[in-house]
Order: sequence, then C-alpha cells, then structure tokens
Amino acid sequence: MYSTFEISKSQCMTCNNKVLKQLGMLRGVFSAEIETIDGRITVNHTDEITRAEIAAKLDDLGWKIIDGQVDAPTYEPPAEWGCVL
Repeated sequence: MYSTFEISKSQCMTCNNKVLKQLGMLRGVFSAEIETIDGRITVNHTDEITRAEIAAKLDDLGWKIIDGQVDAPTYEPPAEWGCVL
C-alpha cells in the first residue's frame, strides 16, 4: 500500500536522503520517495506499519505533516534550492 504525506517544507538532497534512509529502516517499509516541488512524501509499505506510525516518525525527524487545509501563517512552501552546506 502507499501512503502520501503533504509536508511543510522539503530540505536539501542530503537532508532528504537522511529522511529516506530513516523511513527505509522502519519494519514494513519497502520504499519512500520525496517530491520536492510538490512537497510530498510517498511511502510504499505493508500493513505491518500504519500511516500514523509513519507520520510520527516524520514528526520525530522534524518534518511537519500538513493535513487538509493549509493555513497561510504556518505553511512553508517546499524549498526549491535546498540548504547550504
């Protein structure tokens, strides 16, 4: 199954790769993909892990999940250029 999460902000490629690695280490996760322009993370997983558990892991990693409506004051568009190392 696939779970898609709208995220508040995408990071640079190095930061994205760290998140993808952490998600890949979760039991039941086959793969994860970040769409930096759209601000989405799609996770391919089994029923061994729930959407809520994946969301909690993303939250632990500092990625804010946007549910439903986007409020202007709290919304950060996805970064197009990433961070400077």
